Amino acid sequence: MFRILFPIRSLIALCILISWQGSIHAAPPNVVLIMVDDLNDWVGCLGGHPQSLTPNIDRLAAKGVLFANAHCQAPLCNPSRSSLLTGLRPSTTGIHGLVPGIRSVEATKAAKTLPQAFTGSGYYTYTCGKVFHDGSVAREKSEFVVWGPAPGPTRPEKPIANLPEPRHPAMDWGIFPDRDEDHCDFRIANAAIEAIHHAPKDKPFFVASGFRSPHVPCFAPQKWFDAFPEETITLPEILDNDRSDVPPFAWKLHWRLPEPRLATLQKVREWKTLVRAYLASIHFMDAQVGRVLQALDASGRVNNTIVVLLSDHGYHLGEKCITGKNSLWERSTRVPLIFSGPGIARGVCQESVELLDFYPTLLQWCALPPVSGLEGHSLVPQLKDPKAIRPWPAITTHNQGNHAIRTKTHRYIHYADGTEELYDMILDPREWKNLANDPQKAHLKAEMAGWLPKPDAPAAKDSQHRILTFDKATGISTWEGVRIGSKDLPPP
Repeated sequence: MFRILFPIRSLIALCILISWQGSIHAAPPNVVLIMVDDLNDWVGCLGGHPQSLTPNIDRLAAKGVLFANAHCQAPLCNPSRSSLLTGLRPSTTGIHGLVPGIRSVEATKAAKTLPQAFTGSGYYTYTCGKVFHDGSVAREKSEFVVWGPAPGPTRPEKPIANLPEPRHPAMDWGIFPDRDEDHCDFRIANAAIEAIHHAPKDKPFFVASGFRSPHVPCFAPQKWFDAFPEETITLPEILDNDRSDVPPFAWKLHWRLPEPRLATLQKVREWKTLVRAYLASIHFMDAQVGRVLQALDASGRVNNTIVVLLSDHGYHLGEKCITGKNSLWERSTRVPLIFSGPGIARGVCQESVELLDFYPTLLQWCALPPVSGLEGHSLVPQLKDPKAIRPWPAITTHNQGNHAIRTKTHRYIHYADGTEELYDMILDPREWKNLANDPQKAHLKAEMAGWLPKPDAPAAKDSQHRILTFDKATGISTWEGVRIGSKDLPPP
């Protein structure tokens, strides 16, 4: 048996190598990476909200492959960005919170990041805005050759949104500042435009820009709000008893968070204003994406440049009774993912894919040397044919033991205490009916559970902020080191 298996494995390895090498271009392609913060599927081409205005992102999607069923590895900034830039799952690294950064964690301190792979291959690499999570990585030339500006949002003297105190300073939204030029995303776009314009002509470039909108505070100048008159705003469709069939443990994933719950927004009449501000912030951010794409068109190098646009995770705006992320439901995990450029087909891919796939895809498409240990799977087959089948689901993790498995048709959620959810995403795209206890779904549930990640690492040393633990022996849960009692569960 072993004599037979060895040559088969060797043949498979050879085929993979041939496939990888087969992607080599006559000249190494440039790469423009556009990362967006907290953008869910409220994008015109994804149809997440009927009023969303994203003409520039839509045009980019029409010129390449739109992955319409793409999902993040973690519904939180630092673990998501750490994962997609190292090619490793949070369940492998233990990076579950906003701290620590990758160079402080044993599993990732020596990992070769995506920008390092390009820098080490002779590319001119540049970054501006929020690409790595703020403060998580030192501004070393080994990561990016040039680190451009990364301005944060400016805030008005007094909060605009009417929310109960005390509140986190980021929990605000409204019309601010007066001019586009004073918004941090406008300045980030300026930096990306300059980088493209001044990139060396004698080598390929990798320019990564990270926009902050629509992350809270959701600010944009007046004209971007004018596109969404308040009286016309369509609120997300919700179910009043949506949490009645959801395991209580689900509340623990988004325990004492600064993001207000839906009940609070309804009480202070801020739900519609938040939705409007989120739409306006997306519209403004899309305009900055358009400015960067125009600069690329004007550079004379667009015909040998790959453009990738993605968001680090999604965002709730009332669905499942919450706002923010930190959940394993569709609204938190689904993100835009677009590849466009020479040689890339045009179309929509409906297969479930992960942000983890982004790293090996760019390596193969740009003919860079493979990096060992990457846990994603190249999307090159789908870039050549958007209808190409994939055998893998998308896996999202939020703290040890809590995972979502998303296939083309279903979502399965397994919590650390063993409780479960199962949704038919074709018949029930809003995830209103939990099928986990339906005996007719037992086989499907078991099949999806087979994809639960192993290893399943606990939070890395010195982890902080949004860290949830569960002790199977005692049944005790802790949030930020403080025990959660069953009587502390908030009402649905």
